[in-house]
Amino acid sequence: MRALAKTITFAVLHVAVGFGVAYALTGSVRIAGGIALIEPLVNTLVFYGHERVWAGRAGDGHACLASALQRGAARSRPAPV
Repeated sequence: MRALAKTITFAVLHVAVGFGVAYALTGSVRIAGGIALIEPLVNTLVFYGHERVWAGRAGDGHACLASALQRGAARSRPAPV
């Protein structure tokens, strides 16, 4: 029950902060409200995909990510002299 309460209060805080930031930037209650409702939904979907990639369940996404990280590491090494 505590975990559920914590999740709900975090969701309320997330929406409130999103609304506050969007309102401060736009001055529009309507736009801020839209952003505050849409952003957590989109963020949740992105997080789900991110978790799947890291768990290796998104096809070859995990291998693709590992390969990209290895290529990036190889580029950052100094060339042998």
